[in-house]
Amino acid sequence: MPDMSASASLAMTHLVTLAEIDEDKVTPGVLGFIVFAVMALAVWGLMKSMNRHMGRVDFKESPDAEAGASGTGTGKSSGRAEPQQG
Repeated sequence: MPDMSASASLAMTHLVTLAEIDEDKVTPGVLGFIVFAVMALAVWGLMKSMNRHMGRVDFKESPDAEAGASGTGTGKSSGRAEPQQG
């Protein structure tokens, strides 16, 4: 491997001084803040979407027209499974 030039050596010494980390003062920095902010915005958007979708839900069950008309229907035509009686 060839020797490093003087300018590359000088650049490396400047980078080494920037890379020194005080063990008592370690912070997440700007990248940590950006990641946290993006996650917070994503959660806010998901909650807003969930609120909108929950507002559209009709919690009152409408009577099934087919089961009410025949009176003896098994309910299998609606796709719901009836419990078997033993």
